[in-house]
Amino acid sequence: MSERRTPQANRQTSWISPPPGLKSRADWIASLDRKTARAFWDGLSANAVLSALWTFELWSRPDHQDPPPGDWRTWVVLGGRGSGKTRAGAEWIRRQVEGAGPKDPGRSSRIALIAETVDQARDVMVLGESGLLSVTPPDRRPLFQVSRRRLIWPNGAEAQLFSAKDPESLRGPQFDAAWCDELGKWRRAQAAWDMLQFGLRLGEQPQQVVTTTPRRNATLIELLQSPSTVRTSAPTRENAANLADGFLRQVEDRYGGTMLGRQELDGELLLDPPNALWNREDIEAARVKAAPGLDRIVVAVDPPATSHAGSDACGIVVVGARFDGDERNARAFVLEDLSVQGASPQAWAERAVSAYQRLRADRIVAEVNQGGDMVEAVLRQVDPTVAYRSVRATRGKRLRAEPVAALYEQGRVSHVGSMAKLEDQMCGFARDGSSSAMTPLSTDRSPDRVDALVWAITDVLLTRGPAPRVRRL
Repeated sequence: MSERRTPQANRQTSWISPPPGLKSRADWIASLDRKTARAFWDGLSANAVLSALWTFELWSRPDHQDPPPGDWRTWVVLGGRGSGKTRAGAEWIRRQVEGAGPKDPGRSSRIALIAETVDQARDVMVLGESGLLSVTPPDRRPLFQVSRRRLIWPNGAEAQLFSAKDPESLRGPQFDAAWCDELGKWRRAQAAWDMLQFGLRLGEQPQQVVTTTPRRNATLIELLQSPSTVRTSAPTRENAANLADGFLRQVEDRYGGTMLGRQELDGELLLDPPNALWNREDIEAARVKAAPGLDRIVVAVDPPATSHAGSDACGIVVVGARFDGDERNARAFVLEDLSVQGASPQAWAERAVSAYQRLRADRIVAEVNQGGDMVEAVLRQVDPTVAYRSVRATRGKRLRAEPVAALYEQGRVSHVGSMAKLEDQMCGFARDGSSSAMTPLSTDRSPDRVDALVWAITDVLLTRGPAPRVRRL
């Protein structure tokens, strides 16, 4: 191992960058034909072949586990459970600490390792399967002084273990690099983070890596918004090859698409603005896997003003209702979000009518503020017999949406399965009716999905008096 390349050379591995579609350089090598692969390995020295197992640059997924380029202070690795973020943190520490030879100095020599508790720092960051002792080759492996909570490398570099529950323990020591694990669940995150920043003052450019499953932690949110922070992310499924057989299938069947699943498996940071009409907790609490027998089904359409690639989406949402003999306690079930971006009128009409026919819906409800009679005309071009009702917005979006949001608060609306884009848009819809508070997860400029949802639920649960006239040819 004495000929291991320097950290600087390790970062210059673009010559084996995988082509698009392959997640790692190892995938690329494995995809080569036997002759080319043999030539690749034969071109390496014997020591390089022996070192390949410990050369993470060969096995890492560059878009998630390699440090991003640029002049950054903090690298945040967001990932689902088992996505490989701990390995990324441990390997980054190796890059900082190791030199050309086992006793040669590296870029950093005073490291802080911080987890929520010291036990977690020891069990995950040091002793874990992806921890520092496991990923370091024997000739460079640090000595772990358990009683002193300290690692000492052969080249003299040291790492200290800290608990985020005790921010004051970070007062005094100074560092040139740091690794913070699972910051998203630190209970005293701000105090611990602040103390670390005061101590991260050695070397020419002290840096830190944060590996965490995303949670709505104010410190993490603020950190991600900092101009000196870079970010990579990956879902659990990206590391399926290194997970137990059946694990991924089990957890995705149980949690896929739920708020917990999007956080813990997909590695998504789900943020709701404080003035949003809907919140994820209400949606999650009422979610069901299947709808019961329904008394009424409506397909609601909110057409866009234009139909090109940059147009707003055409909102198409299907909602059913079950009355159980008492409309005052009726429940709505959001069955499908079929909204489509950049579709022609013919295309979105075919999509809406197809759902109407497939689900044997009672009618299509469409807002006509943008298209007037054209909306009905294009739907009837697809199916002249479609039961159709036009609606026109005479009040602002907020006033139309508030009664529907109230039904969610009462637990009277259930989503059947996951509708991530619709739910992101709902939870980013501000009480003033604007989309200025849209969650960063949503790139929609206009809440078209929400508009369609509101029209559908209004029709099946909130329409008073005699049923509106159903127009048929």
